[in-house]
Amino acid sequence: MATLVLHIPDESLVQKVKQACKMLVGVASVKVQKDAKPKEYDITKTAGYREAMDDVKNGRVYHADSVDDMFKQILG
Repeated sequence: MATLVLHIPDESLVQKVKQACKMLVGVASVKVQKDAKPKEYDITKTAGYREAMDDVKNGRVYHADSVDDMFKQILG
């Protein structure tokens, strides 16, 4: 069995296209499926965010006055 996928941006035409497809010889079934809504990305649900917040909570943070100061802290 073969499957044909049509993308119809104008929702008002969906039912008309569905009816037209049903009239074609050899068409076994016609299904209408709407596009899924894109999920919104929530950074607070990530493991990296939870780990960073745990570091802040437990005081595992460092402050530097400049880039040079940061490298002095890192490299000693």
